[in-house]
Amino acid sequence: MKNQKKIFVLAESVLAALLLLLVARMFWEMNGESRYKVAIVIQNSDSSQWASFQYGLKMAAQDQNIELSIPSTGGTLTVEEEKDLIEAELANGADAVIVQPAPGEGAEEMLKLLEKKAPIMLAVCGGWPEGGISQLPVTGPDNYGLGKALAEELLRDYGGSMEGKTFGILSEQGSLQGTASRERGVREALEKKGAAARWSVSGFFAEDGSHSLKLLPEVDVVVALDDSSLVAAGEYAASKDLHGALVYGIGHSTEAAYYLDTDMVQCLVVPDGFQMGYQCLTELAGSLGHYFRGIKGQEVPYTVLRRETLFSEENQKLLFTMSQ
Repeated sequence: MKNQKKIFVLAESVLAALLLLLVARMFWEMNGESRYKVAIVIQNSDSSQWASFQYGLKMAAQDQNIELSIPSTGGTLTVEEEKDLIEAELANGADAVIVQPAPGEGAEEMLKLLEKKAPIMLAVCGGWPEGGISQLPVTGPDNYGLGKALAEELLRDYGGSMEGKTFGILSEQGSLQGTASRERGVREALEKKGAAARWSVSGFFAEDGSHSLKLLPEVDVVVALDDSSLVAAGEYAASKDLHGALVYGIGHSTEAAYYLDTDMVQCLVVPDGFQMGYQCLTELAGSLGHYFRGIKGQEVPYTVLRRETLFSEENQKLLFTMSQ
């Protein structure tokens, strides 16, 4: 009799606990409070080049009921600065982090140590030397494929041969793994068809900046490997300071689209930033609370834009995400 009474009391206690959990969950859902918080640590986060990426993050956050934290980073973070920022976000309650690896030695090792505290998804590219294999998941474009696709568009305009032609390569951060992969894709395709690279430079090259593209040797084509470099090259072309060189590049901002529309840029290859942001957060959200579920990186597509097709119906969605 006593055992039956104990079982009855235990069953009542379990039911009461389940009821409390159900009420708590209903209260949480009615108030729209997020259960999990994800921090986004990217280089120069206030730049318009991240518009489509952040729009994708926000749409995924609504779908997954996730709270976002996107700290302002006005420029390029060093590995140590990125480490400090991630640790600050974790201390402020972040359950997971999406990171664009900082340029510099030791980025991958630093992130692998922090992964022991919370799940980490890399965005755009890995933090290891080109050709290495990351132990962290990466969601971003095929960076080698981006460079190769851009070179193929250039070759198409030159009839398939660039014998005797020269080109220069422009990038914001040449030490990044993604940048190295893009450059390799460009070089292999162009040099195979007779083109010669005269220079490859990295940095900030705005018209009013301390670095100047006007001082570089003349080339037939300037190839920009990222949005900031593409916009800078577009500015120089508009000021007629590239000695007549044609500009081809990779970009995903409204400024990049503007220079394509005004014929300062001949071709623009656009990685899908919206999908990158949406997939990064959706994949992380699916793992939170499920400790035995691994996190998988994904490859996002890209689109080739030309001036004559820029405002076509099929590109409207892409342009919309770039302007958010």
